[in-house]
Amino acid sequence: MPKVTVDGQEIEVPAGATVLQACELAGKEIPRFCYHERLSIAGNCRMCLVEVKPGPPKPQASCALPAAEGQEIRTDSPMVKKAREGVMEFLLINHPLDCPICDQGGECDLQDQAVAYGRGGSRTRENKRAVTEKYMGPLIKTIMTRCIHCTRCVRFSEEIAGVDEIGAIGRGEDMQITTYLEQAAAHELSANVIDLCPVGALTSRPYAFEARPWELKKTLSIDVSDAVGANITLHSKGREVMRALPRINDDVNEEWLSDKGRYQVDGLTRRRLDRVWVRRDGKLQPADWNEAFGMIAGALQDDKSSIAAVAGDLLDAETMFAAKSLVNACGSHLTEARQTGMTYDVSNLAAVNFNSTFAGIETADAILIVGSHVRWEAALLNVRLRKAVKAGAKVYIVGPEWETTFPATFLGSDLKLLNRVPKELGDVMKSAKRPAVILGAAALAKGALGAALKLVDKFGLVRDDWNGFNVLHISAARMASLMLDFTVPGGMGDIVKAAPKVLLSLGADEMDYGAFASSLKVYIGHHGDKGAHHADIILPGASYAEKDGTYVNTEGRVQFAEKAVFAPDDAREDWTILRALADALGVTVGYDSFAELQAKMIAAVPALGEEGLADYGTLPKADASAKADGEITGYPIKDFYLTNSIARASGVMQRCSDELLHGSVVKEAAE
Repeated sequence: MPKVTVDGQEIEVPAGATVLQACELAGKEIPRFCYHERLSIAGNCRMCLVEVKPGPPKPQASCALPAAEGQEIRTDSPMVKKAREGVMEFLLINHPLDCPICDQGGECDLQDQAVAYGRGGSRTRENKRAVTEKYMGPLIKTIMTRCIHCTRCVRFSEEIAGVDEIGAIGRGEDMQITTYLEQAAAHELSANVIDLCPVGALTSRPYAFEARPWELKKTLSIDVSDAVGANITLHSKGREVMRALPRINDDVNEEWLSDKGRYQVDGLTRRRLDRVWVRRDGKLQPADWNEAFGMIAGALQDDKSSIAAVAGDLLDAETMFAAKSLVNACGSHLTEARQTGMTYDVSNLAAVNFNSTFAGIETADAILIVGSHVRWEAALLNVRLRKAVKAGAKVYIVGPEWETTFPATFLGSDLKLLNRVPKELGDVMKSAKRPAVILGAAALAKGALGAALKLVDKFGLVRDDWNGFNVLHISAARMASLMLDFTVPGGMGDIVKAAPKVLLSLGADEMDYGAFASSLKVYIGHHGDKGAHHADIILPGASYAEKDGTYVNTEGRVQFAEKAVFAPDDAREDWTILRALADALGVTVGYDSFAELQAKMIAAVPALGEEGLADYGTLPKADASAKADGEITGYPIKDFYLTNSIARASGVMQRCSDELLHGSVVKEAAE
């Protein structure tokens, strides 16, 4: 490890580190615009200039200069100060005076660094250049006159997202950043360029002119739009969530966020259920809580045990535990979270977990994906797979073809391939040092779990410090429901056979209600979506932003989300509704507060009380007689932007679906 001296302080730096990284290890702040830790080095902006000896007697760009033994680095010399002031002057020559009306104001790198490292005044009297506006889609607002050509957006699109949609045209003063033929940036991670842009050139179109950062309350939360469990911060103003931004977590989402997780939050205020409704004479009509609870109690008067609960995809662990406690207290065991009817063995959770972890899958050198459209089901996992491919991994996919962002070989859609593996695939997987299999929801639905487990021994997926068997879920509630044993062996089929008098639907919008024509259907949820249309009684609940809750992602990582805002009008947190219903039914559930509920849940499942990866033990022994059969004809997600009740209520997600997926021309109001 080379030793360098930074402003008189001698430190050791890792081999291959840059001078900029060495300065940061020494605790020195180095200004930068183009440099970003997760992107390749461009050396465009020249703001990170430092003085280095031995070397030429001039400032050097620290981001592109390797740290070497014996270097003497100065970050505070007069030469460096003057050089940075000069660079800042050049950056501001063409930058417009938009700060009062720029959405980046208050969180703008250019503002901050101009104050810290720039001159006190301007010497230029030349005319500023102007750039024609570009169109980058319904999510990204562009004012490219502000652009300083750092190319962060270009490098993100090419290197991280794997979609070459943003680039530069022209040279010198005529250089412009634009999308290909000025079309919309149509991929699942496009809005991350807004966070990367150090100036106000790329800002959020839906959030334009809505609020200033210092007006917003920031709450730590978890994204529930998929099973990745991305760490987010909800920014709220009053009782409304204004925006969601990613939090840095290298183990989960790094610092990226899918467009759906970022922009579905405008659906939190639309199509909301904010009062109690009951169905009278075939029509839903307003009612009060007592009447609704009375109807439920009346339906169970003869047999309290004739009750079942089905959990939706967005639920927290506490709500599911409360529902299970209520159903069990009534004498029933009918609870299920696999609302679409999937059935698979959940006796060993290691068999239905993403065991490699998201960070670990980057190190895999051969990957077989069975029945998963990864870009739509887990956009942030797709980023990890790209890293693995860049490092030399080979990827094979079983299922209908989809547009990958990395080289991959499609092997067809027949699941019999798992019974008799093609020689090419077998040779690659067996010779790999870290082989991995990813089983998706489409394969689970076809009953391929047992046959996939046989690949563990066939390919040697489990080795020292490596477990390459992975199941990729698409529901944020799935792993928590499995940990809580919120399932019955026959899945939804068992509940249909039982024909319960009362069916509690906890935000279950994807299930088939046709089989429950004789049941009293009670919908406890937050949006007037599919489930509410079939309900006989609607009890307004709280969304993920309106309650504290525990979530477990597809890799078994336990995470906690905090309450950002209050639920609207008469809506209540789900656990309080279930607790009040218990009183109405005359049963005891053993808790009276959220803290008591959570403590009772953690006592039942201790792993839910410890943030981090849960230990599910070792994989079960595969059943030698297990066979995969059938063909994967499609994937469960048909529209990336409209997968849950919040997204379907979001005007932004509706527009993205219309414009980016279905090619509709969305007209402005003036048209």
